[in-house]
Formats: sequence, structure tokens, C-alpha cells
Amino acid sequence: SFAYFTVKDRLPQILTRVIDTLHRHKNEFFEEHGEKGVEAEKRAISFLSKLRNELQTDKPMTPLEDELPDAALWNQYLDYQRNLSNGNGEPSWFQSPWLYVECYMYRRIHAALAHNPPIDNFDVFKEGKAQNFFESQEAVIALCTYFQELLKNIKDLDEKQLQEELFKLLQVSLWGNKCDLSFSAGEGISQKSNPLQSLENMVSYILVNDMEKLWSLLVNAKERNTEKNPVRVDIILDNAGFELVSDLVLADFLLLSKLADKVHFHGKSIPWFVSDTTKHDFNWTLKQLQSANHMWMSRCGTNWEGNLKKGVWVYHDHMFWTLPHDFSSMAEVAPDLYADLQKSNLLLFKGDLNYRKLTGDRKWEYSVPFHQALNRFHPAPLCSLRTLKSDTQVGLKPGQGEQIGASEPEWMISGKYGVVQFDAAL
Repeated sequence: SFAYFTVKDRLPQILTRVIDTLHRHKNEFFEEHGEKGVEAEKRAISFLSKLRNELQTDKPMTPLEDELPDAALWNQYLDYQRNLSNGNGEPSWFQSPWLYVECYMYRRIHAALAHNPPIDNFDVFKEGKAQNFFESQEAVIALCTYFQELLKNIKDLDEKQLQEELFKLLQVSLWGNKCDLSFSAGEGISQKSNPLQSLENMVSYILVNDMEKLWSLLVNAKERNTEKNPVRVDIILDNAGFELVSDLVLADFLLLSKLADKVHFHGKSIPWFVSDTTKHDFNWTLKQLQSANHMWMSRCGTNWEGNLKKGVWVYHDHMFWTLPHDFSSMAEVAPDLYADLQKSNLLLFKGDLNYRKLTGDRKWEYSVPFHQALNRFHPAPLCSLRTLKSDTQVGLKPGQGEQIGASEPEWMISGKYGVVQFDAAL
């Protein structure tokens, strides 16, 4: 399965890159922290080399030994996996659910640094995220320019034109999800070309296209909107870099077109899946845009910083997003987060990992309804914007998946296909 290939080849490659990154920063650690920094780097590398060996030799998963706030939840989850195995031995790297194993690896990478001050705040994936952003400059400029031009006459757009613009920016945000560094084991893949030019050619690759439903929901919410009842959209973020910029453009459009009054962003509280957005990445991206020597890029950065200051944009992180649990257990494991999401008019889940957690990462029949696969996770109406990079997919028309699979065996993992898949949560 694709899971086997990931655990056998991709995860060790990612660990090797992390070890290499720490090696390369040895002098920097020494300059900043003296011998303590170098000692911490050695200990972290030793921890990660041991982790890589455990993975490659299919050792059992071990409980976390750190004092971080989520450790108890992780260890309870390991017990849950042990119970699932019905006495067939300990859960190990190749004998456990892929989603769990992959999340567990990233949590252990985090522990390797968290255990080793003074380098405990070092993000081993930061360079790759920054490189992705800089390599995508042309696409970022094209998108910011398009958006700033659009704003000049946004007030004059009729409903049909507003709808067209929303659909365009939803698609840019959808295809922005292709720039995923964990998918390429950290090899650079950035958005080089103008993302708006190819949208028409890409529509046929959207296997489930519920954009009309999103439009209806937002328009209806806007009509019922009162001061006491503002329209709130939440975006559960995926990758930093170009994808994040495409999400920010979409979020600002929702505000300026009056389709939403507030946008809440949800990022990761620790470095995760190589390129996922943390609070640092979010703030860094705004700073880079502000200081860019391109008028429309810096205009976007300044306006977006303003949105945060005015409180019409709110950034959150919650440790639930970096637990191994699928979202159907959120109400039980993170009732505070679930209650917060219930206040939203629309939840937009970006990317493949969120889709896997929405659907429990199971081997569903392709035609199983999305609503069913969500397994009672319905805090609010929700939509997944996702390019397919793992082999789970639901909500297709009967025969649709089989038909594509007949000519393209890799269709579920190539990132070529996408979904804009909505569930009304009723």
C-alpha cells in the first residue's frame, strides 16, 4: 500500500533530513549557546538516529517519556492501539495504522528538541518552509497583484461576479495544497507559475465540486447576519508557503466581499508534517509580505497585519491538531475546541492530513457518503479543500473512482486530483 511505501521510504528520508539540518546548524548553536548548544545538538541527533533505527527495524512503539502537556493523551492512545491489536503483539512501526505512525514520528521529532534545551525552540523544518515561500515568489506576486486589482472595484461587482471571484480563489487555495513538503520528503516543490492562469484547465480534475453549496451557505448566512450574530468562517490551515498566502487571500476576500465578518485560522502548535503552518510561520509570512519590495505584496502584508490588530482575523493553535486522533473523537478529547468550532458558520479544512482525520483514514468504498465517513463529527457546516495525496477518498459517484483508477493507477496519491467537498452538518 501507499502507507507501506511512506513508512519504509519517506519517513526515514525525512528523519535523515532532520538529522542533517541539525548537523548544519552546529556552528550557529555554538555561537548562540556555546558548548551547551553543541551538546544539546549531539543529544538530539542521537535521539533521532535511534528513532530512525526503531522505525527501519519495525520496533514496537514506546510510550512518550517527556513532560509535555500532550504526553498523557499520546500514551493513552498507545494503550488504545494495544487493545486494538487483540493480543497480536505490540503496535510497531509496520504493524499499526499509518496515520498513527506518521503522527507519532513527528511528535518524537518534537520531543528530541523539546528535551534538549537550549535548542528546544529550534524548528527543524523552518528552512524548507522559508525556501518554499521564496521559490514561490512569482506566484505570490501574481496572486497579490490580482487580488489588489480586484479590490479596486469589489464594491461594483454584482452577485454573479462575486460568486465567480469566490470560486476562483477557492480553486487557487485548493491547488495551492499541492505544495506539500512532507509529500516530497522535504524536497522543494513550490508554485512557480501564475496560479490563476491554469484554473479553467484544472476544473475537470476536481472530483467533487461543492462550490455552489458553499456560495449558498455564505449568502444565506449573510442575509441572516446581525450585529449580535456575525458570520464567522474558520480555516483549518495546512501548509506554510504559497498555500498559506492563497488561504490568506481567500480569507481577506470573504471579509471584503462581506461574505464573512470574522475569519479564525487554526494552525499547529508544534512543527508538523514538514511544511504545516505554525504561529511563527503565520507571523513570519505576514512580515515577509510587508517588507517585500513589491507594492501589492507589501500592501497585502500590511492589510493582513491590520486584520489581526482589528480582531477580524484571529489565529489559534490547539494541541488537538497534533494528536493522532481522528476528528470524530474531538468532542471527547478536546471538548473546548469542539465547542469553539460550533460557533462557526463554515469550517474550511485544508489539505490531505485534515481529510484523513475527517474520514478516519479508512479504506472506504469510494461512493460512501462524506457525511457517513465523518462518523458524527459535525460541529458546523464544513468543507474539505484537498488535493489527493493518500489513498482514502469518499463521496464519489458510483464507478467514478474505478473508472479513473483503470487508466491512472496512481490517481489517489499524485496530487493531480482535488475535491471541494461539503457537508451541511445537519
